[in-house]
Amino acid sequence: MLIKRVHARQVLDSRGNPTVWAEVLTQKGAFSAMVPSGASTGKHEALELRDKDSAFGGNGVQKAVSNVNNQISKAVSGKDFSSQKELDDALIKLDGTKNKSNLGANAMLGISMSYTRALAAEKGIAVYDLVAQIAGQKRPLLPIPQLNVLNGGKHAGKENDIQEHMLMPMNFSSFSDALQAGAETYHVLKKMLKKKFGSQATLLGDEGGFVPPMENVEDRLELMLLACEEAGYGKKISIALDCASSEFFENGKYSIGAKSFSAGELSDFYAGLVEKFGIVSIEDGMAEDDWQGWKELNSKLGKKIQLVGDDLLVTNVERMKTAIEEKACNSLLLKVNQIGTVSESIDAALLAKRSNWSTVVSHRSGETEDAFIADLVVGLGCGQSKFGAPARSERVAKYNRLLQIEPQLARESVFSARILRG
Repeated sequence: MLIKRVHARQVLDSRGNPTVWAEVLTQKGAFSAMVPSGASTGKHEALELRDKDSAFGGNGVQKAVSNVNNQISKAVSGKDFSSQKELDDALIKLDGTKNKSNLGANAMLGISMSYTRALAAEKGIAVYDLVAQIAGQKRPLLPIPQLNVLNGGKHAGKENDIQEHMLMPMNFSSFSDALQAGAETYHVLKKMLKKKFGSQATLLGDEGGFVPPMENVEDRLELMLLACEEAGYGKKISIALDCASSEFFENGKYSIGAKSFSAGELSDFYAGLVEKFGIVSIEDGMAEDDWQGWKELNSKLGKKIQLVGDDLLVTNVERMKTAIEEKACNSLLLKVNQIGTVSESIDAALLAKRSNWSTVVSHRSGETEDAFIADLVVGLGCGQSKFGAPARSERVAKYNRLLQIEPQLARESVFSARILRG
């Protein structure tokens, strides 16, 4: 497919910070994408290029925009690329660094996602169908959603705290039914918080979850289970956690509230939560470079629940290979901006599948109205998404895209009602 021209500009994400909007022009038209950004980011992620000058407190992305409009434009405009991989490989070669620090992962990803949309249009198919073709996935699936309903940690301006408390509506026959259950429970939880703490407790964090004055993790989880019961869903909804433990790890110790834990003690703490609250998934239970801690956690809980590597893996195949060899976790959190191209993201999902891991396709806390990852999770058929609460337009855009996709799929391949491995 011939690329006529590419260009980019600076726009704003859901936190009011700059991000990259990029566009690819072909004979079929103009195809664009916007790049997300994280708050609690892993230090091994591909580099998000920021200007670090006076504008936007140093968070401007004009350097990344310039890299699209100059270096990338000269390299790809007027060129014919036969596949997603060929285009992405050209971007990777042009950058020439391991962590995308020359062009910026945000510059590269904007073009990579835009090209995916352009290539799908060229073939006359949906983006999720193109992703399925690239990944060799015969059965597109709508995902079990992980809905972040109570925020802690950096997303709520708190220190030494578990970051995300999520509902996982697993025992339903369709995605739309699962989403409805999650949304209804979210609203029941809102009423309970307002009654207990007042209106201020229903203010929203970055990903749409509530930020109540509840310091104790167990109190939050008990309230979530009570909301599930009151909404009429009981055992049909499970709970997942994103601990973001790199944020509360220092000098070999983990601190949650006033308590300090060794890795082994923290594993025991999580095991207690799993037993008491029926938690089915824990993300980033250990810090990003605490390999021994991850191995202990996986040894203790890996056969019982899903242990998801985010900061540990950063959607990077090389770090995933180490985790597989070390038996450090059993699930990949896939974030396209951690690695910088669509092809590398798909490669990570395929490695997870070959390793009998599950994969969760995830948003970032700094999102846009772009719903590309909704098509990505369906096309990969990995069966789980993490798009935040059923609130705030940048989150709801992804859910609404999944609701659009649902009637387009054959009934037998619509929804995965269980955590998929391999």
